[in-house]
Amino acid sequence: MRVLAASGEGDLDDAGVAGLYAYPQPHWLRANMVASADGAGSLDGRSTGLSSPADKRLFGLLRVLTDVVLVGAGTARTEQYKPARRRPALAGLRAASVGQDRPAAPPIALVSKNLDLDLTTPLFTQAPPDARTIVITCAGSPDDRRAAAARVADVIVAGDLVVDLNQAVAALRDRGLGRVLCEGGPHLLGQIGAAGLLDEFCLTVSPLLAGPGPARVIAGSPFPARPMTLAHVLEEDGFLFCRYLAANHLPGKS
Repeated sequence: MRVLAASGEGDLDDAGVAGLYAYPQPHWLRANMVASADGAGSLDGRSTGLSSPADKRLFGLLRVLTDVVLVGAGTARTEQYKPARRRPALAGLRAASVGQDRPAAPPIALVSKNLDLDLTTPLFTQAPPDARTIVITCAGSPDDRRAAAARVADVIVAGDLVVDLNQAVAALRDRGLGRVLCEGGPHLLGQIGAAGLLDEFCLTVSPLLAGPGPARVIAGSPFPARPMTLAHVLEEDGFLFCRYLAANHLPGKS
């Protein structure tokens, strides 16, 4: 992986990549998505076909640097999410980023309005005690489903009839989980964008034409365009790794 823009030229090892993606502030919401060159957010309903070894490497590094991974229930179901993998080779990078007292891998925080979840999947049954899966829902979700989820996960109630993402992010911060990595899906990312919560957008551009049909990486109700500032572009095997900062959330600004 090499730098193309904004930081000079040169190849990067894991520590070099991690340095470029270090969280600028302890409370920071980053999204990481992949798209084809013509804007598709998936192939055959999943993002896997758009990825590459370099994209997967960055995916893993961004998880190493974060306190918590935020994902929508639909995406977790489609992509068959499991607990975040512990990466012993990157333990030093993780400790330097989030602190020695943090779990070896970040917990997954699952956003679900109705709690239509399969609680027997590895995401719930295999999560380590120090990184238990978190379920974020609203007060309008069924009481019995909330109780069932609470037996295998930590439950956060944010909002009344729908999940209030401002409340959800605040609740994560109250738990010491201020560095948030959102991995989608498109509807959750759209809600985060509409709420003005997105500090940073990381986009992998795959050198592939998906053709008509697949949805974009963001979906849902329209919201005003939000300017972004390009922080850097990396490249490997034709894949571009773009990092954008929200214009009103640049490092050093409130």
